[in-house]
Amino acid sequence: MVKVYVSVGSNIDRERNVESALAALRDEYGELEQSRIFETQAVGFDGNPFYNLVVAFETDQSPQQVAATFDRIEDAHGRDRSGGKFSSRSLDLDLLLYGDTILDEPGLKLPRPEILDYAFVLQPLAEIAGELKHPVTGFTFGMLWDQFDPTAQPMWPVEK
Repeated sequence: MVKVYVSVGSNIDRERNVESALAALRDEYGELEQSRIFETQAVGFDGNPFYNLVVAFETDQSPQQVAATFDRIEDAHGRDRSGGKFSSRSLDLDLLLYGDTILDEPGLKLPRPEILDYAFVLQPLAEIAGELKHPVTGFTFGMLWDQFDPTAQPMWPVEK
């Protein structure tokens, strides 16, 4: 079994899609560790604000199998892939880390580069895996978050 970390995001019917995605992930993988949910403005395009969070679970599936499962769950939530990288989405599930695996193949790069680029990925990851080291940089995610400029990408926790 390997521990994986996953970014979950939605800006279309976001509360329903995030809750439904978490249920689908629990059905597939069992118990989830979960960060708080954060609201962020769309990055790279004009669109509704996103809900973003990170979850973790253990699996014996390969990274490719996990990614295929995520595609299936996204499709079941009406994911439209025609809009490109910077577009609204009903659901976005991104495999961030698969243990300490370093992988670069078409359609799957681990660790996911966005970890170091976006507050809405790094902060929730640091929240649940702050002492874990980035497989490439060697810095903990807590250290990486401490060095990140959070004012560049404002976000706020969603109160439930």
